[in-house]
Amino acid sequence: MPTMNMLQAINSALDIAMADNEKVICFGEDVGVFGGVFRATSHLQEKYGKARCFNTPLVEQGIIGFANGLAAQGSVAVAEIQFADYIFPAFDQIVNETAKFRYRSGNLFNVGGLTIRTPYGGGIAGGLYHSQSPEAYFTHTPGLKVVVPRDPYQAKGLLLGAIRDPDPVLFLEPKRLYRAATGEVPKEDYVLPLGTAEVVQEGRDITLVGWGAQMEVILNAARLAEEQDISCEVIDLRTLLPWDVDCVSNSVLKTGRLIVSHEAPLTGGFAGEIAATIQERCFLYLESPIARVTGLDTPFPLILEKEYLPDHLKIFEAIRASVTF
Repeated sequence: MPTMNMLQAINSALDIAMADNEKVICFGEDVGVFGGVFRATSHLQEKYGKARCFNTPLVEQGIIGFANGLAAQGSVAVAEIQFADYIFPAFDQIVNETAKFRYRSGNLFNVGGLTIRTPYGGGIAGGLYHSQSPEAYFTHTPGLKVVVPRDPYQAKGLLLGAIRDPDPVLFLEPKRLYRAATGEVPKEDYVLPLGTAEVVQEGRDITLVGWGAQMEVILNAARLAEEQDISCEVIDLRTLLPWDVDCVSNSVLKTGRLIVSHEAPLTGGFAGEIAATIQERCFLYLESPIARVTGLDTPFPLILEKEYLPDHLKIFEAIRASVTF
């Protein structure tokens, strides 16, 4: 089995999807000959032609409006927004058009063939406008699916699953992992299920939940905890909308404790939704308050990026506080 980084795995998924279905079309800023700013779409234009892989103008609202139109007439549109920080000009198209297209027509027409790919998150010294984690904005929008992979194997299988899913999907790619994360990835076609979390590590004392690049950080914290004989169950949510409530609640019923970690700011972050749901489901089984280890309620800093991000030491301290509560 070949070793790939996350960019290569994403490129492989796009290649397979385009070869498998001639209706799959990739487009966005600089995705053609250039292959996108991170080279995720490298060589796709020369392989499938300019009609199926092409550049768009630098206008995010136009990219998603165009994608909605393509998907509405039967194409399988894979639109790239160059950085998640710049998805906001397209916010109206995504939440008021993409998400509601099927519902408002009574299922007469839909844009279910649409996948929106975008790099997100910090860790590359990108500063305020190239480091944000906007996932919570979109989890408030019925009609969308929101997916985040943690490694190359997950990225390929989940992206193929997203492209073939009957609903529009926002696929958030942790840019810090693009070239940093490597692993064995099958060359062939495979699909991982959307809406299903994965128990990455079983444990007895506390449940740790995260997604994307934060999973590596959580696992490092779990290893520190193990040195103090604290057994951590680690869950990768993978899909945030819809999220796998049963997987997380079943774990917390066993461990009695929960920590959720994400890069986005604390206030309004998706950890709050998880915490509220789990206390409804598991209140009488909780041994300590549900904890959130997140980014800060400030704009994303450049110089103080490491202080801003929730690292393994912050999570480890939260683990100790929860277990000794």
